[in-house]
Amino acid sequence: MAGSLTTEQQARFERDGCLVVRGLLDPDRDLAPIMTEYAGVLDRLVDSLIAAGELHDDHRELPFADRVTAVFAEVGRDLTQHFDFSLPQASTKSDTPFWAGPAVFALLTQPVILDVVESLIGPEIWSNPVQHVRLKVPEHLMPPDPETGRPRNVATPWHQDNGVITPEADDTEMITVWLPLADTDRDNGCLMVKPRQHGDGLLPHCPGNSPVGQRRGGIGGLAIPGTHLLGDTIDLPMAAGDVLFMHRRTPHAAHRNTSDRLRWSFDLRYQPTGQPSGRDAFPGFVARSAADPASVLDDPGAWEQAWLAARARVAANTPARFNRWAADAAACA
Repeated sequence: MAGSLTTEQQARFERDGCLVVRGLLDPDRDLAPIMTEYAGVLDRLVDSLIAAGELHDDHRELPFADRVTAVFAEVGRDLTQHFDFSLPQASTKSDTPFWAGPAVFALLTQPVILDVVESLIGPEIWSNPVQHVRLKVPEHLMPPDPETGRPRNVATPWHQDNGVITPEADDTEMITVWLPLADTDRDNGCLMVKPRQHGDGLLPHCPGNSPVGQRRGGIGGLAIPGTHLLGDTIDLPMAAGDVLFMHRRTPHAAHRNTSDRLRWSFDLRYQPTGQPSGRDAFPGFVARSAADPASVLDDPGAWEQAWLAARARVAANTPARFNRWAADAAACA
């Protein structure tokens, strides 16, 4: 199979279900344009919050990461949706914010990322729409959620990415690509994985409103019950420019951000073209094709328009379920 990974790297991915490629991206070439683009998104968000009377200080003297932290803390809620290049799974409205800018599109179509993905699934690559930016603000700076009494910005629970899509995509060869925009470590919420457990298949996941979820503080999301998590846990501190590639069934989670630093990361997903995406309500696109190069999307404006059309459709109709899990399942008791 073509691509940029060595035979040893491919074997390690197959064995462990994950692989970190250190220094794959150049921070100045590949990440700085994204930071510049998001600085403009933040400027516009701050202006709107001040106009609405929700924010009194524009914090313009601060660098981006510190400014995000200051704005989120002053407003007292998570504003990540304004920066995300996907839509929420519930309550999407005709004006739900998102950001699908050209610098983000350039990262989705970054050749060095696609080269690694090609090593794992071949040259017919679809950009799966299960994709997000994560802005994890230091939790001690955020007010607690009045419903739970817990910080709003908590640890990401153990899950498999296969578990957050619908069943028709269970056999889709989906690859998760996770990368930090700045250095991550245990203190500010780096990822942790259960290597070699991807061969155990899809594990049960429990919603936040299940008994398992309530024991975790009712913080929402999906979580694998601890009795199903086996083997060693490996922390994955990463530097800006490092990229993690994961099998769809590799259990992973993230530590809490107990530092004074923002944890800013992207998670992207790719799959062979033609296989189900597991989230049909949202648009993907052909990112690479040896068989049909003309099918590759190279227009960031068309990508943005696809997301605008998806938002209008989802806002006007009750969307199908995004996953299969129920709070009253036996595993969640």
